[in-house]
Amino acid sequence: MRKLFVVSFFIIFSMLALWTVIWPPAAWSFLFIGPIYLIGFYDMVQPKHSIVRNYPVFGHLRYLMEELRPKIYQYFIESDTNGTPFNRQNRSVIYQRAKKVDDTRPFGTELDVYDNGYEWLNHSIAAIDHHKLNMDPRVKVGGASCTQPYMASVFNISAMSFGSLSMNAILALNGGAKLDNFAHNTGEGGLSDYHLQPGGDIIWQIGTGYFSCRHKDGTINYNAFAERAVLPQVKMIEIKLSQGAKPGHGGILPAAKVTPEIARIRLVEMGEDVVSPPYHTAFTNPLELMVFIQKLRDLSGGKPIGFKLCVGHKSEFLAICKAMVKTGITPDFITVDGGEGGTGAAPLEFSNSVGMPLREALAFVYDALTGFDLKKHIKLIASGKVATGFDLVKNFALGADMCNSARGMMFALGCIQALECNTNTCPTGVATQDKSLMKGLVVDDKKVRVANFHRQTVSSAIQMIGAAGLSKPCDLHRMYIYRRVNHSQILTYGELFPYIPKGSLLNTPYPASFEFDMAISSENTFVPDYSGITNVDYSNVSSY
Repeated sequence: MRKLFVVSFFIIFSMLALWTVIWPPAAWSFLFIGPIYLIGFYDMVQPKHSIVRNYPVFGHLRYLMEELRPKIYQYFIESDTNGTPFNRQNRSVIYQRAKKVDDTRPFGTELDVYDNGYEWLNHSIAAIDHHKLNMDPRVKVGGASCTQPYMASVFNISAMSFGSLSMNAILALNGGAKLDNFAHNTGEGGLSDYHLQPGGDIIWQIGTGYFSCRHKDGTINYNAFAERAVLPQVKMIEIKLSQGAKPGHGGILPAAKVTPEIARIRLVEMGEDVVSPPYHTAFTNPLELMVFIQKLRDLSGGKPIGFKLCVGHKSEFLAICKAMVKTGITPDFITVDGGEGGTGAAPLEFSNSVGMPLREALAFVYDALTGFDLKKHIKLIASGKVATGFDLVKNFALGADMCNSARGMMFALGCIQALECNTNTCPTGVATQDKSLMKGLVVDDKKVRVANFHRQTVSSAIQMIGAAGLSKPCDLHRMYIYRRVNHSQILTYGELFPYIPKGSLLNTPYPASFEFDMAISSENTFVPDYSGITNVDYSNVSSY
């Protein structure tokens, strides 16, 4: 190809030169041909890209096709049910509910009901008319030590930071929360003006970088925390221990991206890289975490304080439960994020292969709290690929009191799953700081769509609960959801995730599924201790 390119250059240029002699205006053609060949000769000598080095000019088509591939696949190839992370069927129902247009489907399900993993809700002959149901159920968040409990919606906006999302996106999300009276989680990027301006309820998330409440050295500034935590709009405070898309992974905001506005909001220095470590510096063990929770509760004036985590070592969560029992301090809520959770940018290995999926994690956390007889004090929030009414129903059945959605709310804003969140080129103005792209997102229109999506999704969940003969989300339990585990076998969530008795982790003998992790966990440390575990000498064990 390189030889062919060079030969074609001499042939074409010779022919054009001859043509120019015969007809002088033909010289203008060099303005078109010349740059193409200049690119080609540069391609042949550049050392970085093998394809364009061997195939000058034409090799660039590879990068064009790579750029177009996701769009072509999404619009022309994928079916309604096989797209990822969210399939077209789910995206469409979100768009329809956000726009408040017909969201019904003709002709029957497109899902293979005999495929492994297919799930459904058991309905009842004694179904309840949905006109008789409360379409706006509320959950009281706040234990005995909380003097300002919050009556939360069962469906709220999950953590998404200003910086990852555009100014207009944050304004529209909080505006939607204001319109339909639900809560908006700030994400760990700090409490910005755009979260506060529309007047919607706020869940202020505090991550390892302590943005909006930090000292210059990155440690927490309790005075700055207290100043913001007492704002009337801030209804709850969430300590982020880890997130589903990249648990155990910190981050760096390069100095070049620290604008004066970001520096002011996050309380960071201009011209310096901003580090979010993978661990907290305000506490080092479960007991200190409980003390930290109580301190934040006191400084906030008694508002609900909780934490968010993606479950890793089960023993770590059990250690936290042991610390709750020992100190008598409990969080008001716990957000369980699944490994399938979303993010603007994460290493492939972390998104694909780190963190427990939501269903297993939620069932475990609920059972652990029940086993320590702590669930009565703590509300559970499920987060991780929640988009439809059935997603809410499944999580309620596993023990969640509430659910959060991030990408579902982004779709309501107009996100088209372009998968460009990490490039600053989001075509809908949702996940970008490019002001020219941001203008495409009209806040007054999109905030109504966010409110519509919230209202319609909660309504669909409540109607499903009514179809099961129940009146409230808290009436659901695991026996109501079935899953096909193979072609000829179905099991309920109750069989897949069996309950353990209340208080069964307070004394031995523990339930068998918890025995090992209870043995290696301690309220004094997050690190599992295997020193008390002995190996069995199988050489001296009877074969019977």
